[in-house]
Amino acid sequence: MKAKKRKILLLPRAMFQRRLLEWFRKHRRELPWRASRDPYRIWVAEVMLQQTRIAAVIPYYDRFLARFATVESLAQARPQEVLKFWAGLGYYSRARNLHASAKKIVDDHGGEFPRELDAALALPGIGRYTAAAVLSIAYDAPLAVLDGNVARVLARLGAVRGDLRAPRRWQHLSEAADRLLARHAASDWNQGLMELGEIICMPQNPRCTECPVAQACRAFALKLVAKIPAPRRKRAPVKIQIAAAILRDPSGRTLLVKDPGAHDGVLFSRMWQFPAVEVKSDAAAELRAHLLATLRVETPSLEPLATARHGVTFRHITLLPFLARVPQLPKQPRARIVPLNRFASLPVSSATRKIAAAAPGSAQ
Repeated sequence: MKAKKRKILLLPRAMFQRRLLEWFRKHRRELPWRASRDPYRIWVAEVMLQQTRIAAVIPYYDRFLARFATVESLAQARPQEVLKFWAGLGYYSRARNLHASAKKIVDDHGGEFPRELDAALALPGIGRYTAAAVLSIAYDAPLAVLDGNVARVLARLGAVRGDLRAPRRWQHLSEAADRLLARHAASDWNQGLMELGEIICMPQNPRCTECPVAQACRAFALKLVAKIPAPRRKRAPVKIQIAAAILRDPSGRTLLVKDPGAHDGVLFSRMWQFPAVEVKSDAAAELRAHLLATLRVETPSLEPLATARHGVTFRHITLLPFLARVPQLPKQPRARIVPLNRFASLPVSSATRKIAAAAPGSAQ
């Protein structure tokens, strides 16, 4: 005979559900995307919140929705304008997928976020978590969510040890989330479970004495909360130096390019950037050679500007900006000439903004 799976809770499921729902409905935070059940607003929030903290998202969310108030307005926008209003949030593929999905929603679903799971999963950039979150929160669809916060809560409730992202363990947690789902109140349930992980069952220093379901928690009963979940192995940091050229003509204009292959493609997010190259030793000489090879630009001198630090996941990046005064900017098919004093309005990555900030006369 197969061994029975150990119950994840130390309390009856109905009692656990009631306590969590009561706690959430009493203590829920007032967040902009909770102002309505509009699936568009919920969807935008869920995409922005991927790998980004709530506090960092809120000002971007408000600004984005002020410009793109409906899915139709987003679908009709130019890609560069969407990126402009996303600039600074990072992970720009999210914005590109959001834009592509908006077009599909308008063209194929009459402007309404689809209610069926398979249709939602067919949208660009929509995975199981995002689809379940939008459908449950907006439409009360009985779909359980599983993100990092929920996984941590469930792991502590069941005293699940080990790396939670290991495929079999993640599948076990997904099944547990589905079993515990309060199907009669999926919207509040999923938000409540995520909220619990966000403000009570935190990775460090969890507030167990304030937890509404501490009596159901095996890790709390066994004094294992500090050990669950097991810390994930972090990839060793990699140090990178990127030299970038701010070419400036007598009118105060500069040149931006789209230059894949000259450096780590993650850094500038496939957006407009200064000509740049990863360097090893003599930054000025290597940058000068890069400018000659890619733009046919000979620079008699490169004036070093203030360096900046930048981080992308495990990469520790030093940005080395150089000012190159040129009589005329080169004309290139994949290049754009812009005034430095209007730089603040451009859709560029945060790394490019840090480089621009070192240039005299640049508006930030």
